[in-house]
This record gives sequence, structure tokens and C-alpha cells, in this order.
Amino acid sequence: MLQKLVGPQVAISSTQVSRAAQSLDEGLAAWRQRPLGPTPYVFLDARYERVRTGGIHRRVLGVSVALSEAEIHWRGFLDSLVRRGLCGVKLIVADSHTGLKAARRAVFPSVPWQRCQFHLQQNAVGYVARLEQRPAVAQRIRAIFNAPDKDEAQRLLEQAVEQWHKEAPKLAAWAEENLPEGLAAFDFPAHHRVRIRTTNGLERINRELKRRTRVASIFPNPDACLRLVSALLAEFDEEWMAGKIYLNFKI
Repeated sequence: MLQKLVGPQVAISSTQVSRAAQSLDEGLAAWRQRPLGPTPYVFLDARYERVRTGGIHRRVLGVSVALSEAEIHWRGFLDSLVRRGLCGVKLIVADSHTGLKAARRAVFPSVPWQRCQFHLQQNAVGYVARLEQRPAVAQRIRAIFNAPDKDEAQRLLEQAVEQWHKEAPKLAAWAEENLPEGLAAFDFPAHHRVRIRTTNGLERINRELKRRTRVASIFPNPDACLRLVSALLAEFDEEWMAGKIYLNFKI
């Protein structure tokens, strides 16, 4: 790639390539480790890339490359955010990952969790055996999440669970345990709810990362993966900072 940029007439040694990569890594490391401050809402998600490692086949706050979504990796990442100054977190918005849930409780034990409503609706489909029933179930769940306040949302949820106990017991048991995890957003200002009730804001980033990383097919090592992903996320961070206000805390 570098040879294409400078032209075939210019010879590039492996030493020059290594120095260029090192210089880039230093700049991206500085971005990943930049100081943080009060951040009311924190959105978390992960995606997988293929990396050769030891034979084992609307600010971007940070990024890390790990072998899995186990608690130890998520906890290390969250701890790194705190060490950099992350504070004032009022809500964590994420999907239900076992490792992330455990790490979140350990690092931010008093911060409430908003489970992604979009993914909850998708998960519910797996508990509806008959295809013709799925639209009605989805509509009912949307009505719960779109309720004007938490009391009404809980009333609609109890009403739905009562009916599902008769028609679809497995769905009722799942909904009773899981859907309340999607109601934390009701405890926050109404004009913030549409922004903090799902992780959909991260989907564009994940799509772009996938588009750019699939060209590599498999990274030669974790550093190479971290280098590309950090560069892409730094661009998103700059774009978000220069764009429209995502949430207005002055209303």
C-alpha cells in the first residue's frame, strides 16, 4: 500500500515501513489514552476480527483488541477508561453479554444499565413459535418501550406477560425476566430516551469497521488490527465532535 502511494520508482525498506508504523502507533496510542472526564451515558459494544495471535485461531472513548468478550477483557477495558479520568457516568447502554455484565458490576456497581431495546425485540422472536404471531408480539413490545412513562410501561408489560402465559409460556417467562432490563431509560429526561434506549448509534461504526477490516481478511497480529481500528475510530470521533449536538443537556 505504501509503495502505491510513493510510486514504484521509490525504494522502501522494511526498516522504513517499521518506523512509519511505529510513528503511527505512537499517535494512535496517544488518542486511545487521552484523558477523559464527566460522561453521563456510556455505550458499549464489541465486534470480532480475525487476528493471528499465539496460535489461537457520540465520542469514541476508547478501543481495545482482546481474544474474547470474557469478563477479564471487558474489566480491563473499563478500568482503563476510569484510569484515564472517566467519571460522572449516569447510565451504561449495552446488549446482554455475560462478560460485560460482570465487568460492569465490578467497575461501575452503582451505575444503572439500559439493555438495548432493539436487540430485546429481536431476541423475543426466538420465543414465538408461530410465524403469524411474531408481528403482534413485536408490536406489543414496541408499545411497552414507547409508553409515555415507566409506570405505564410496566403496566403494559405485566398485561402482556399475563396474556403470554396462556398463549406462549416460554415467551412469557423470557419477557418477565428480560424486558424490565430495557426500561432504565425511563428514569432519564424524556428528550434523551430516544438516544439512550438502544446501541443503534454504534451500528454505523460497526458496519464501517467491517467494511474496512474485511479487506484484510486476517490481521498478522493484534497490533495491526488495533492500528487500523484506532485510526478509523479517531476519524469517527473527530466527525462526531464537528457534527450536530447529539444530546442537549440544557433543556
